[in-house]
Amino acid sequence: MSFRRCPRCGSTFEGDARFCPKDGSPLIEVAGGPAKPAAPEAPTAAASKTSVRQAVTPKASPALDRAGTLSNKILDARYEVQKKLGEGGMSYVYEARELSSGESVAIKVLSPKLGADHSSVERLRREAGLAMRLDHPNVCRILRLGETEDGLIYLVMPYLKGDLLSDREVKVGPMSPDVAIPLLVQSCGGLHHAHQLHIVHRDLKPENIMLVPGPSGDQAVVMDFGLAKENRAGSGLAKLTATGIILGTPEFMSPEQIRGKPLDARSDIYALGIVAFEMFTGKLPFQGRNAQEMMIARLRGQPIPLRQYRADLSPKLEKVLIQSMETDPEKRYPDARQFGLALADTLDPARAAALRPLLQ
Repeated sequence: MSFRRCPRCGSTFEGDARFCPKDGSPLIEVAGGPAKPAAPEAPTAAASKTSVRQAVTPKASPALDRAGTLSNKILDARYEVQKKLGEGGMSYVYEARELSSGESVAIKVLSPKLGADHSSVERLRREAGLAMRLDHPNVCRILRLGETEDGLIYLVMPYLKGDLLSDREVKVGPMSPDVAIPLLVQSCGGLHHAHQLHIVHRDLKPENIMLVPGPSGDQAVVMDFGLAKENRAGSGLAKLTATGIILGTPEFMSPEQIRGKPLDARSDIYALGIVAFEMFTGKLPFQGRNAQEMMIARLRGQPIPLRQYRADLSPKLEKVLIQSMETDPEKRYPDARQFGLALADTLDPARAAALRPLLQ
């Protein structure tokens, strides 16, 4: 029998419910039955005298040793971990096999050193809660959010075999419109689906787009909604990105994201415009000696014209990318579907007609 726990109110539920009926929070799958809620700790004298948040050093636990060395081990009595695929500042990613079904999955395990940081854990839970609502062939789904008995928090996703767009760019160099535009249109389709659910990606870049081989060519899959933010988020989620802390990748941030302004779908359109420019040229449309100078260029200047690097590309395509990267969001495409249609229309009529159904 499976049980799921609400991280906000502590209630435990039996069965396959995904969201807490009391407060709507995404539920975490836990091993065993309902756990007794821990008694609240009495505030210390120091805590009663100051509101300044202090750094927390996590206590030593088996999880600290296990999170980075899970290869060839069983996780949570559910998954046979096979090999590590990568790691970053917040997580480790593994390829694994689900014992009950035999299917291959990818598992993202939150780094335990960040597990004691409430905001880091909250971000991971938010990622799962949002991404479990996504259901589109061009978006990577979240299958499960789980927590082991010794405190490892993890996400389970389908295992995708293919190349990251960033790796493909290194391998093949600048792409032709016939190759790049179908991938961009598919990415627009996935983003439009997310945007209709009021989810903005906020960290779109070539490293977050996977190219998966399919019967009719590569399929673009937008991944890692780890920085995703629901547009209708309340003050609780808004506090997760404190003033002065900008989440995202500097080279692909929209001007409004650099300024810390509210974001909507048009911010992702801007980022995808930069991704597209790089796919066609192998270069970024804004130059600078470092990330800070490139951010300033995006605030003050216009992107380098596409045909300055690729004179063989059409003026129509150049115009589409310029509109996607307008400094003023009001001047960009109103949604990802319109951006995708504009990209498709730069190809010949037959190719454009074949791509339009991807944006329904």
